[in-house]
Amino acid sequence: MKKTKLFIFAFALLSLVVISCQKERNKLINSWKVTNVEPKNTLSDSLKKVILSKGNLTFTKDGKVVGFLDVDLNGTYALNKGGKSLIIKDETGTPYPFTSSIDKEQLVLDGADMTLTLNKN
Repeated sequence: MKKTKLFIFAFALLSLVVISCQKERNKLINSWKVTNVEPKNTLSDSLKKVILSKGNLTFTKDGKVVGFLDVDLNGTYALNKGGKSLIIKDETGTPYPFTSSIDKEQLVLDGADMTLTLNKN
């Protein structure tokens, strides 16, 4: 009897976590345009201008991301910790972790080298 209650509780908790992650993922699925770049290290003005003028990311339901930051990107993503952690992997599988903040119109990605602010297209 105790094991059944424990199993039901564990299943309910897991379901809640999955649903909350899915909700944040649904907010992410869209096209986003880079509107601000805050470098944490030295970043040339010309590269910053390129990122601001061409920078964009498009996230799809099937876990893919395409776009341009400082290079073309065609990879995958995983959203964890209730939408507070985003890991983007490029074509070669190299992970780029970000602390993320998502709302209806704005996405903030805080990475090792820079903080990016993106707005919905």
